Amino acid sequence: MIYYPLSTLLLAGIKDLLIISSPRDIPSFENLLGDGSQLGICISYAVQENPEGLAQSFVVGREFIGNQHVALVLGDNIFYGQGFRDILRRACQRDTGATVFGYPVSDPQRYGVVTFDEAGNPLELVEKPDHPDSNYAVPGLYFYDNQVVDIATNLQPSARGEYEITDVNKEYLRRGQLHVDRFTRGFAWLDTGTHESLIQAGDFVQTIEQRQGLKIACIEEIVYNAGYIDADQLGRLANDINNEYGQYLRDLVD
Repeated sequence: MIYYPLSTLLLAGIKDLLIISSPRDIPSFENLLGDGSQLGICISYAVQENPEGLAQSFVVGREFIGNQHVALVLGDNIFYGQGFRDILRRACQRDTGATVFGYPVSDPQRYGVVTFDEAGNPLELVEKPDHPDSNYAVPGLYFYDNQVVDIATNLQPSARGEYEITDVNKEYLRRGQLHVDRFTRGFAWLDTGTHESLIQAGDFVQTIEQRQGLKIACIEEIVYNAGYIDADQLGRLANDINNEYGQYLRDLVD
C-alpha cells in the first residue's frame, strides 16, 4: 500500500518525503525504497514508538519539517480521479493556513466529519460523531503551513488517549485559516482501514487497471513523467522487476 501515499505526494510535486511507522515496519520500508535516489527523490524515515494519534506525526517529524510547509497522507488511503494533480498543486501553493478535503460517505461515524454553512464555508469539525450533522468525511490527506508543528506540539490527548488530527484542523478553523476543498461526485476516495474496504479497493484498482491498461499509483511512472529520472534509469528499474509490473515499466520506456 505504500505506493499509494507516495504517489499522492509525488503528484503534488513533493520530492522530500518522510515515512513514519512502527519500529517493526520501518525496516521493511527501508528495504523496499531505500533513500529514494533511484527515483530521483529523497526518502527519510522516522519511528513512532507508540500509536498515539496522527497529529503526533508533526512532533516526530519536527526536525525533518524545519521551517517548511508540510503535507500528510495516510498509508491506507487511495485517491483516484481526473484532475487530481491540479487539486494537489493548488493545495501546495496556498501560503497560509491548512487545506483539507471533504468527501461524501454513507458511514460518516467512522471519520472526522466537516459541516458547512450556507455559503459553503467550514463551520465545524467533529471526530467520529455518534450522530453526524454532515456526511462529508475528511480523508487522510492534509496540507499545512509551518504553524502545524507548534499546534501539534501543544495538543492535549483526546478522550481516546490520542493526539487527534481533527484537533489540529479545529485550531486552524478557529484561526480562520482552514480551507476545505470538496471532491466532486466522480472522484474516488478509498479508505482501506477495514477488511471489507480493503477488498473493495483491490477490486476497484484491478477493474480500472485491466480496463485502461494503465497502473494506478505507479511511482516510477510519475517520477519519469516529472523528469526526476530519465529513460535509462527507468529501464534499469524495470529490469530489476521480473513480473507484469516490470513489463509495464519497460513498455513505458519503449
